[in-house]
Amino acid sequence: MKPYKFEPYLKTTIWGGYQIAPFKGIYTAQPNIGESWEISGVPGHESVAIERGLVDDVDVGLNLVQLIDKYKEKLIGEKVYKKYGNKFPLLIKFIDSRQDLSVQVHPDDKLAMARHGCAGKTEMWYVIKSDVGAKIHAGLSRSITPDEYEQLAHAEPINGHSPMQDVIATHEAHQGDLFFLPAGRLHAIGAGNFLAEIQQTSDITYRVYDFGRKDAQGKPRELHIEQAKEAIDYQVWPEYRTSYDSTKPNSQLITCPYFKVNRVVVQVAAQIDFKVDSFVVVVCLWGEANINGVKVRQGETLLVPACENVLYIFGNATFLTATM
Repeated sequence: MKPYKFEPYLKTTIWGGYQIAPFKGIYTAQPNIGESWEISGVPGHESVAIERGLVDDVDVGLNLVQLIDKYKEKLIGEKVYKKYGNKFPLLIKFIDSRQDLSVQVHPDDKLAMARHGCAGKTEMWYVIKSDVGAKIHAGLSRSITPDEYEQLAHAEPINGHSPMQDVIATHEAHQGDLFFLPAGRLHAIGAGNFLAEIQQTSDITYRVYDFGRKDAQGKPRELHIEQAKEAIDYQVWPEYRTSYDSTKPNSQLITCPYFKVNRVVVQVAAQIDFKVDSFVVVVCLWGEANINGVKVRQGETLLVPACENVLYIFGNATFLTATM
């Protein structure tokens, strides 16, 4: 079973920019692309397999759910299939923020299941590039109570500035920065950031503040201030940026109950065995290579089946890898 490539789902947003298509080496007239969903099992937006160099490939045109149903644990791993069935557990994206994104929070599994009948949303951001002065907002800068949060969220903005913004920790963004965002952490991507996002398969977002922006119909975008109150983690942490050893060719970035992510740098050739009963997602950030017989270049993402998850890499490239 060779690795799979999928047709990306390009999503126009009011805050989206123009970097995703050039980064991926594709042409489209679609404006303001804020997100490219690289691998998705989200209902209604399931990724569809495309050509991967096989003659008469019977899997081309099947979506991710159909592929899991066809190959089961061979594709995603025995333990993963036992837990998730035909639901793919991760959503992989590129994000281009030409404007600031809304201040938001995601519920954890328990709250999301009670309210929406689905998983919560823990995620991580890897900054691929950022403009000078670009910011990432993540976590609380000072302690607040749930009632104080509610007062701040309902307070009228002054010259376009919401009091909510004063209690969100702000970080200057740089290439290679890593931010882990467990469910419950208030966050926002600032203007001028281009990043990769790996998250639980969930599209549940509670928007707390949105700079007074309007939707395509000219109406203020919906806020979810009351829903977010119970979802927020009010603990203040000393550091919100995640450190890692960038000098290693294989650096462990994130290990959490929902995913394990590494940064891999290959020069000429490498063999990597993660020794896990899981698929491997490979996100190419730079360069080009051949992985298990499939060519991949900057901006492309592969799904390597669990039954063939030792990576044989030839080329010069930098990747993020994600396993369960």
